[in-house]
Order: sequence, then C-alpha cells, then structure tokens
Amino acid sequence: MTGFRFATGARTDVGAVRAHNEDALAALPELGLWAVADGMGGHAAGDVASRILVEDLASLGITVGAQDQRARVHERIERAHHRIREHAAAHQLGHVGTTVAALLIHGSEISCIWAGDSRIYLWRDGLLTPLTRDHSEVGAMVAKGLMTEEEARVSPRRNVILQAVGIGAHPAPSMVSGALRDGDRLLLCTDGLTEHLPDPELARLLAGDDAPDILSERLIREAVARGGRDNVTVIVVDCSALPTDPEGA
Repeated sequence: MTGFRFATGARTDVGAVRAHNEDALAALPELGLWAVADGMGGHAAGDVASRILVEDLASLGITVGAQDQRARVHERIERAHHRIREHAAAHQLGHVGTTVAALLIHGSEISCIWAGDSRIYLWRDGLLTPLTRDHSEVGAMVAKGLMTEEEARVSPRRNVILQAVGIGAHPAPSMVSGALRDGDRLLLCTDGLTEHLPDPELARLLAGDDAPDILSERLIREAVARGGRDNVTVIVVDCSALPTDPEGA
C-alpha cells in the first residue's frame, strides 16, 4: 500500500461583511482527515453547529482501514447532528445546522463525505475536477441542465440548502471514493470562496507553485477583495507519495 506525506494550508476568515464567523475547519493529517463546515442559524447557533461538527470529527482516532475511517466519520456526523438539534431545542432556536465537506485519506484511498454546498476539488494533471456536488436548490437545477453554473452563482436561491447536519431527523451525507496519486492537490472550501471565484479562476490559482499555506491565504484574499459577502474557509492539501523500499524492508 502506497503511503503519502501531506502539506496543508488551512485558513478561515469572517469576510468583509459578516460580523462573526460561522465557519469552522479541521486539518488533521495525522488522522488522514480534513474538513470544512459552514454553520447556519446566526450567532450562538451557526457557529456552535460548525464547531460541534469539527469537534466530533476531531475525535476520529487512528483507523485500521479506509472502511473503518469512513464508518467512524459517518458515526461522528450522526453524533454531531443530534448534539446540534439538542442545542437548538435547549435554547429555543429555529433551524440550526451546518454543511460539511470532509476529505479522508487512508493509504492511497481517498474518500469525500459531504452535506450541503461546501465543496472538495481535485487538481490533477492540469485539470480541476469537483469531487462533490452541491446539495442545494440551484445545484439540483444545474445537475438537471436547467441552470448554468454561472446562473447558479448569482441566483437569489443559491443559499437554499437541501441537506445539512442538524436539520431533519437524520443526516444524509453523500460519499465518493477513489485512488490518490502522487502530486495530487486537493481544495476544500465553503461557499464564501466559490461565490466569488468560479472554477476557471480556482484552476488558475491551483495551477501555481504556491505552497499550500500561501495558496490558502491567497484564495481567501481574493474572495474578500471581491466583496467577501460571506465567511470564507479554505484548506489546500498537497499529496506526495513516500518512496517505497524495493526489498520490502
């Protein structure tokens, strides 16, 4: 099984308009886990929801395989879901929830687990590929060919989310898996980034030689400079295959 080393850049910013940050992130390469979360519900609600989620994900522990890793993440999303609902009920709040986009790597296997419109992208061989599909009203319309990506970015319905942790009886995240390659670059972000930077511009920035910590800061600066209407959170992960011992020692 091929092993990898990771270089990570992780940043979150309140943006240019909002008074407080409802985003949260987890960057735990030692666990093969990176995640972003975008809370909803206002102060003492959305920020609490996203924090609960990343706290539960951070308790993942060392896993014995990719299947075990995915099962533990699903269990922690379920746990966070019910903790968020309990918080909302205890404080007599309305709808409180959070998106999640979690990147899991075990050996050379990569998995993405998500709910909502936070995203994960793969930059590989000069091509940018979305690994997630938005659980949103406009995302569903784009998938059906009823709306273009550009129309979705400016639609007044772009913030209508169809899936979120903490909303409904049980969470229903989606998942995809695949194989990691040497040189892969992965981007996790909340919609505060993609609202201002369309995929072609993300591709241009990811194609550069900036280290992940510099690139994550640059991406946030770009979003804020263009209006920063929402909180913005970015994680960039560069993956390098470890050298193998030809004799298997």
